[in-house]
Amino acid sequence: MTTQTSMLHVRMDTAMKQEATAALAAMGLTASQAVRLLFHRIAVDQAFPLELKVPNARTREAMAEVDEMVKKRSARFASADEAFAELEEAGGQ
Repeated sequence: MTTQTSMLHVRMDTAMKQEATAALAAMGLTASQAVRLLFHRIAVDQAFPLELKVPNARTREAMAEVDEMVKKRSARFASADEAFAELEEAGGQ
């Protein structure tokens, strides 16, 4: 009895794919085998096999700030010195 199969197409950054493929090869796995293994664990455990967390309020604020900076094409600090100064000030609190 043969099992029916289907294709899964995934888009990702080329450099990430190359790095991951090399790491998998060192483990003796192909990318296809790794994806099948991932899906197998998800199906068997009914859970994602990595710990995923919902970002807390502070992290969500930081993510929103970065999104806004990207949208406006502006930085929060005019220089690295300003950034380090704020970090030092915050560290003293």
